[in-house]
Amino acid sequence: MKGDGGKISLVLADDHPFLLEGIARVLSAEPGLSVVAKCGDGVEGLDAIRQFKPDIAVLDIAMPGLTGLQVLQIVNSEKLDTRVIFLTANATDQNIFTLIENGASGLLLKDAAVAELVTCIRQVSAGSKYLPKEMVSSAIERETGKRVALRHIEALSGREQEILFLLGEGMANKEIAHRLGLAEGTVRIHVHNIYQKTGIPSRMALITAALAYLERRPKG
Repeated sequence: MKGDGGKISLVLADDHPFLLEGIARVLSAEPGLSVVAKCGDGVEGLDAIRQFKPDIAVLDIAMPGLTGLQVLQIVNSEKLDTRVIFLTANATDQNIFTLIENGASGLLLKDAAVAELVTCIRQVSAGSKYLPKEMVSSAIERETGKRVALRHIEALSGREQEILFLLGEGMANKEIAHRLGLAEGTVRIHVHNIYQKTGIPSRMALITAALAYLERRPKG
């Protein structure tokens, strides 16, 4: 342990000052824990990790300067020994997928009891992970499925992608046919081929996948 007297040393980073102070106060009073830095954004958090080399950093995901996920990626790239726990108000499937991909040690929602955060810190310090199985497994399943669907979309022909994106705008087959100057039967064939190639089971799921692809597609 790097903390005084063999305590678990902690860096905390959150852009909500009252929450940050409250968590710091509780953790500092806990036997065996030592808060070495309280930081109001991701840049300060990263600087503190570099300076104090704590056992554990407890980070929010959404912070100004650098997000918690960006801090985690830099900690990894610089091969720092600090383990990272995320304490966040909410996490998207993509957030969860990214933090797991990058080796985060723990994840808790802010509405969890502080006692659970203490348990999480001790468990992570002992070398284990603290990741809520139900939340994580369902997020990975959804996100992985979405990524598979996006890869299949990239494999569609130019015309098929064009029709898919018009479906994403909520157009019916007849409207798409009119927009593209095609027979409605031809559009139906293309839509059938899109279903076959992507494995997406319904028109609503197809529209959702099209919108997700457009959001993620590199701009320009």
